[in-house]
Amino acid sequence: MKINIIINNKTFVTNLENNRTAQAFYNLLPLTLNMSAMPHEKYYYLEQKLPTNTYKPHFIEEGDLMLYGSSCIVLFYESFPTPFSYSKIGKIQDSSHLSNELGKEYIVVTFDKIENRI
Repeated sequence: MKINIIINNKTFVTNLENNRTAQAFYNLLPLTLNMSAMPHEKYYYLEQKLPTNTYKPHFIEEGDLMLYGSSCIVLFYESFPTPFSYSKIGKIQDSSHLSNELGKEYIVVTFDKIENRI
């Protein structure tokens, strides 16, 4: 499964994991979120909880889309080591311009399904 993440009219194609967390997130789409900022990441707390499959990645990569706890969507725009646990949702295919687009304090991000066209 793939989704689009749209930031400032730029589209980032994202591959979703084959797990319950990614499937539950996919079922919520489309979503447009006003994401808050922390170093290395943008995040948003959903009103509903998603199923989790937590693990400690030890290292986050730019373009990772994760769930922190059971309701916090996190989009990482820098790579760094981490002691925290997450449930993996997916990864952006080409994140080379991601940090440029997410450099603002708060930013509107749209997550949308990719329509299969025949």
